[in-house]
Amino acid sequence: MILDTDLAPYLVLDEESVRHVLAKIDLNDEGMVVCVDGAGVLLGLLTDGDLRRWMLTSQVADLEVPVGSIVDHEAVTASVNADPAAIGSLFDSEVRVVPLVDDGGRCVALAWPRGEHFAIAGRRIGRSDPCLVVAEIGNNHNGDLDLAFRLIDECVAAGADCIKFQMRDLSTLYTNAGDADDYQEDLGSQYTLDLLSRYQLSSGDMAKALDRVKEAGAIPLATPWDLNSLGFLVDYGVPAVKVASADLTNVDFLSKIASYGLPVICSTGMSTEEEIRQSVGVLRDAGAQFSLLHCNSTYPAPFKDVNLRYMDRLRELGDCPVGYSSHDRGIAVSIGAVALGADILEKHVTLDKEMEGNDHRVSLLPDEFAAMVAGIHEVELAYGHARPRQLSQGELMNRESLGKSLTVNVDLSPGDIIERKMLLARSPGGGLSPNQISEVAGSRATREIPAGGVLYPSDLGVLGAVVREYRFDRPFGLPVRYHDLSELVTRTNLDFVEFHLSYKDLQLDESEHLDVPLDLDYVVHAPELFEGDHILDLASLDEGYREASIAHLVRVVELTRRLSHWFRRSETPRIVVNVGGFTQDAPLAIEERSTRYEIVADSLSRLDLSGIAVLPQTMPPYPWHFGGQRYQNLFVDPWEIATFCREHDVWICLDTSHSKLACNLHRWSFSDFLQVVGPCTSHLHIADASGVDGEGLQVKDGEIDFPVMGRILREVAPGASFIPEIWQGHKNDGQAFWRALELLEADL
Repeated sequence: MILDTDLAPYLVLDEESVRHVLAKIDLNDEGMVVCVDGAGVLLGLLTDGDLRRWMLTSQVADLEVPVGSIVDHEAVTASVNADPAAIGSLFDSEVRVVPLVDDGGRCVALAWPRGEHFAIAGRRIGRSDPCLVVAEIGNNHNGDLDLAFRLIDECVAAGADCIKFQMRDLSTLYTNAGDADDYQEDLGSQYTLDLLSRYQLSSGDMAKALDRVKEAGAIPLATPWDLNSLGFLVDYGVPAVKVASADLTNVDFLSKIASYGLPVICSTGMSTEEEIRQSVGVLRDAGAQFSLLHCNSTYPAPFKDVNLRYMDRLRELGDCPVGYSSHDRGIAVSIGAVALGADILEKHVTLDKEMEGNDHRVSLLPDEFAAMVAGIHEVELAYGHARPRQLSQGELMNRESLGKSLTVNVDLSPGDIIERKMLLARSPGGGLSPNQISEVAGSRATREIPAGGVLYPSDLGVLGAVVREYRFDRPFGLPVRYHDLSELVTRTNLDFVEFHLSYKDLQLDESEHLDVPLDLDYVVHAPELFEGDHILDLASLDEGYREASIAHLVRVVELTRRLSHWFRRSETPRIVVNVGGFTQDAPLAIEERSTRYEIVADSLSRLDLSGIAVLPQTMPPYPWHFGGQRYQNLFVDPWEIATFCREHDVWICLDTSHSKLACNLHRWSFSDFLQVVGPCTSHLHIADASGVDGEGLQVKDGEIDFPVMGRILREVAPGASFIPEIWQGHKNDGQAFWRALELLEADL
């Protein structure tokens, strides 16, 4: 069992509303709250399940009623003075938290079953959580509060989650009362005492430094080396205590620390495994929340002595979160520790490695620390899972262009038997995979298949959507290429078509592919990729590159004007454009984005757009270019989009899949996104989405709530036209498009 005195995430007052309590339950990740009255007296527990059952059984579930009126008063509790073993015996499949009360019935702590997670200042730490990155300033401030402040600010800017100091009362810590001039001391002790006597922060300055950490938005932490320092830090209100390797075997000190009910982080350098076992036992008996940091206490530690795999052993010994306290050179080992599962990473930081003091030489400079943090986050993003492998969107795209499909090498008529010798695997990979050859061989053709034709799931009897006329309250169309235009427009009641151009299409004579004017409107989707590996970027800082992008777009505008001859309903042809603003290695800061938006506006102003409307498309946070991912910076944020449209009198194409991915990444409300950008939306690309880069999914195969989306769009963008933009939807006779239109009829 572990003892938790940080009650803030769980306590609610009986007079607070059910709505407030539901929000608190969502935030604390434990699915429960503890209800107390105004004096702190325990009234009972409420779980997420309790509240939902109440809502289902109430005739009118009023979320504004006081929670005290529905709380369960039968909670299992224990005295805060009870034996930890007795408290631990209360846990079972129904009881996973025990409120601990004082003699007055006030809730003063919570007891939890021991597990691999705990929290410091509300930040969860454990295997399923991001690594807690601790910047160890220690005594690298060299006794100068101003230098300490500079270090704090640099550490926060570099991405530290937590900033740690060390505190000593030399008069009680050393047998000679901290006399730095004691000639009888050994050389090592004399050197250390001399440094510490000159480079300590006073208690007052330590409090100011810890205050500065909180003000900067990081978690303040310190290592007490003695009881007086421990008492000061507890009175100050540190959210946890760090134990130095030198004190891991100081079992009475560990017991005293544990008695305060604070989480404890213990370094294990210089200790044998038996000593680690003993200290773990002390912490367990006290009900402490603790973690163990692997550490080699040499400065710097040779790489051959680091032995990162010992973290796995520490996890077994402690049944707790583990981490690594780094004294080695550079950042590679620290990043490797996170890759191997470190829940906490501690690293020393300095502003000058040549300053006096041993720790400076094993410390990172702020820019090095920032590089380490960036590497840690990249590793965490790459963790993934051990579930069955699924293809990423980028892999699907590359599988399409680089993979192979089953094709036939002879003309086939319906009813013909398909023999194995008739089948060849050829690129691209949009049809049946070659590993399905045994299923195809011996089957009968269900349609006319010309030699070289690709086989699809429908050729194996997988039924698809039946094409028919569709009913929508807004104009709808389909994405087309020149070669499939004539067939698609005759199959259903389209209002318009949207040409998805490649740069090679710009080299064609469109009159060779259009026979007679059509009673339709049209939209043009400008290519994103042009000859010479040029990705359109109207926001480029490279003036030559931007000029080339503008020139490419001029060609698109000219073609769009010529196409108007072939479409009778055309009034103001629209061009959907991915305007650029991507970066290769990292996203742009908001100030840089503002500059790029102005460059886009300038680029558009250089175009002759008389009678033409250019619609910048809303973009995903991670676009795919050349089979790999980049960072997108423009037309991702809804408030930036709305501001740009308002200031420059521009309409947009809202891509629902792209924008849902942006909302998933940034934790924005998709409904709010639609409300913000809907009023400036002229055209819609509709597809589903999943995660942060799963775009172009079939409708209702992802995470978009289409009925809700439809209601909002009817309100804020009632006249916007749309196409279903399902990835590879044109394959297999457009089956994915027809299915999307079926699914969307009820919602749009």
